[in-house]
Amino acid sequence: MTSNAMMSVSSLNNKIKSLLETTFIHILVEGEVSSATYHTSGHLYFTIKDSESSLKCVMFKSSVTKLKFRIEAGQHIVIEGSLGVFVPRGEYQFYAVHIEPYGQGALALAYEQLKEKLLQKGYFDPSRKKLIPKIINSIALVTAKDSAALHDMLKIIDKRWPLLEVTIVDTLVQGDLAPTQIAKAIRYADMLDVDVIVAGRGGGSSEDLWAFNSEIVADVFHEAKTPIVSAVGHEIDVMISDFVADLRAPTPSAAMEMILPDKQEILQILDAYFEDLKNNTIRNLSLLDKQLENVNENMRRNSPYSKIAYMEQQYREIKDDMMRISRFLTSNFEKFPSELEKNLQNQFALILHQKEYLLEELKKHFILANPALRCTDGWSQVLVENRLSRLENINVGDRFVLEDSTAKMTVDCIEKQPIKR
Repeated sequence: MTSNAMMSVSSLNNKIKSLLETTFIHILVEGEVSSATYHTSGHLYFTIKDSESSLKCVMFKSSVTKLKFRIEAGQHIVIEGSLGVFVPRGEYQFYAVHIEPYGQGALALAYEQLKEKLLQKGYFDPSRKKLIPKIINSIALVTAKDSAALHDMLKIIDKRWPLLEVTIVDTLVQGDLAPTQIAKAIRYADMLDVDVIVAGRGGGSSEDLWAFNSEIVADVFHEAKTPIVSAVGHEIDVMISDFVADLRAPTPSAAMEMILPDKQEILQILDAYFEDLKNNTIRNLSLLDKQLENVNENMRRNSPYSKIAYMEQQYREIKDDMMRISRFLTSNFEKFPSELEKNLQNQFALILHQKEYLLEELKKHFILANPALRCTDGWSQVLVENRLSRLENINVGDRFVLEDSTAKMTVDCIEKQPIKR
């Protein structure tokens, strides 16, 4: 054994700690994650490996909160940090301050991780999408109040549907605080009882738009009772919010074009409806006029006065015919005895008298049958179970109805006396 100075275990571990921590500072190490544990303290403990060895690593809470994606077993990552030694146990480990996916951006990996997680939770299910109303009377715009996106949306609203009631809900749309503020703004807008919510912002880098790829924003989109339109960035930008929202618009301006009616189109439709209504009204009035004419003609032909006039005409024609026949017979029977001629004249006179009497009776019948005239004479009709009846058929104790053109009453028979004529 050599005469080297003897050291304690702690002394040796401290020397190793000093050597390692001054030699391996801000280095990059790549490997595959073999295990990962997120501690309740907020720290992340994980191990990376290659084909021959492994390395224990730790990332403290202050650095974990800045990670854009979740560390999981099987990932190939690149770690930035330094080596350190835990003196009490004589163990060394890698203290990570930043982690990136190997060959892939952290944002891209975080995007795919969250997308897969929300897909499994059913956030993208088409059956859960709420329908955007065809006619929108009120809208909430969740965006930055001084943004170009808000200006563009208001411009389209004024052009297409200026009757719209607009509520602007101001919020940050980028930065670390943006996801929380956006979620809060969506919850507030959801309580306004508007027809639809449009959330979004104009274009920018992936980092600028990242707030709309956060899980907290996806959750509030999914939980909202009001239909939500996601209108973030440009057409090539596809956010997590686009998948969760009830409708995805490529830009804020396009969102207004997609959900709002065009006032010019509405006016044209109303003009067409008015023209159809006018034409239908004219046709219906013309048809009603013809029907009214037919009813008046039928009433004229079937009225008692028309029938009396017709019978008078028939009577005059019969009378004229009888007179012609009488003159003919008289002229041809001059050779017969005067007694026979007198009998014939008396017979003709009797027939004419009977016809005249019959005509007068018919006139009286039609006149008496006219309800208006009968009412003026105090006429009323007797109804038993809604059927016409004669008083002689009513017995003491029976209930019946008396009705004229002005009133109807229900009466009980308490006494009955026949009328002898």
